[in-house]
Amino acid sequence: MADEAGKKDLDSHVYSVLEKIRSKGGQIKKGVNEATKALERSQAKLVVYASDTSPKEIVMHLPLLCKDKNIPCIVVKSRTELGKSVGVDVPTAAVAVLNPGEEAHALEELVSKTKNL
Repeated sequence: MADEAGKKDLDSHVYSVLEKIRSKGGQIKKGVNEATKALERSQAKLVVYASDTSPKEIVMHLPLLCKDKNIPCIVVKSRTELGKSVGVDVPTAAVAVLNPGEEAHALEELVSKTKNL
């Protein structure tokens, strides 16, 4: 039960950081294809994907690619919330942060927080 609460708090923190990055002029690619391209080009600073994506095969390659490229990867629970946090009206399976803009410190804090889990 405590793990679920911690995961929900982490998800909320991820959504909040993504929203700040978007609103402060950061650059975020939306969608699995765009996130994959950003990873392959080593442009991504962070990849976030949703666990409620169906079928799972759509996002299964992202953690492996992130590991190969040594780029942080975070799993969140909701495609709907992920889409809202990056400013789109439709559920989004994955996003990649290319440039955090003024929120570089928030991105670093988020990445270090997830490494400790």
